[in-house]
Amino acid sequence: MSTLDSLNLTRIPANDEALRTEVRAFLRDAMREVPAHIRAKSWSGYDPAFSRELGRRGWLGITFPTQYGGGGRNAFARYVLVEEFLNFGAPVGSHWIADRQSGPLILKYGTEAQKQFYLSPICRGESFFCIGMSEPNSGSDLASVKTRATKTDQGWSLSGQKIWTTNAHHCHYMIALVRTSGETQDRHQGLSQVIVDLSLPGVTVRPITDLSGDSHFCEVFFDNVQLQDDALIGAEGQGWEQVTAELAFERSGPERLYSSIVLFDEWLAFIRTPQGRTPESVRLAGKIVSQLAPLRAMSVAITEKLTRGESPVVEAALVKDLGTGVEQLIPGAIADDLFSRESQDIPLELLRTLNYVTQVAPSYSLRGGTRDILRGMIARGLGLR
Repeated sequence: MSTLDSLNLTRIPANDEALRTEVRAFLRDAMREVPAHIRAKSWSGYDPAFSRELGRRGWLGITFPTQYGGGGRNAFARYVLVEEFLNFGAPVGSHWIADRQSGPLILKYGTEAQKQFYLSPICRGESFFCIGMSEPNSGSDLASVKTRATKTDQGWSLSGQKIWTTNAHHCHYMIALVRTSGETQDRHQGLSQVIVDLSLPGVTVRPITDLSGDSHFCEVFFDNVQLQDDALIGAEGQGWEQVTAELAFERSGPERLYSSIVLFDEWLAFIRTPQGRTPESVRLAGKIVSQLAPLRAMSVAITEKLTRGESPVVEAALVKDLGTGVEQLIPGAIADDLFSRESQDIPLELLRTLNYVTQVAPSYSLRGGTRDILRGMIARGLGLR
């Protein structure tokens, strides 16, 4: 028995791993001319035509049942796809949320009519979703949402505001956590999820420009937006349970490890050259890889839980917390390495990529749950609070 076998690590099944060769060949060609500082945007990159091409190849909704246009594969197949997309810096932001969590949420809690209506367009790369969770003045206290859906004769009347909503200005739908009964003080009680068509009257989407010049975050306003009865997804009042399960999908994937990977690869290419290699840079590369490797193993193990239908909330929070720490380490450590050198012969594209990743890296430990919130969840799961 090898040392690896004795560690009892979760392995990606061979038939799922076999996807990697075809995906790499496609991405190697598709991304050949795209500079690193653009590829570094990857899962916030908006390219509907690229998403449609992935849909045509059967690489979106690959875990969805075939009767809804999906591939009928397990979570390992999607893991392989996502890992390759991120490693190549593919622009996957258009379909990202729909494929990762909105579709699975509809599969788990939606009615048959909702599944028939929403899932096939997701699989074709034609229907994009965003997440309506965070609100102004709530910080990380998700249970304090004030956006309210009030029952009417026609369905629901929606009023309120969401913020930090990724790519809302490019999306067709939002799955929003709203209050359908009670008051804010009731916390987890009275929360529900609704699917909002963002083209409806009363919806206003306003992009927020960040320090890097990007505007993938948005604030979204609802002014008496009229929703049909079937906008409710799952059971009324069960929104907290549903959104917690949804966040396990958001926090457990490779995107919680590889947000800085294009920068890391660009730097590795530099330190492999005679003018770039130093003893310090080689040690730094080993330090980063030694942290990424066990985190990837943990992420793959969580994927196995997802294939069994489990909801590994605490495990996903742990990987997300540790993973974003490494993602934020990478730009800072690379900057220290590059700017400590006497020689200024550093590739311009490497510096441009470092500049972009350094600007967006602070957001890594905010999106998908802040570090303090995640550590509170971990402590509670371990019985420490």
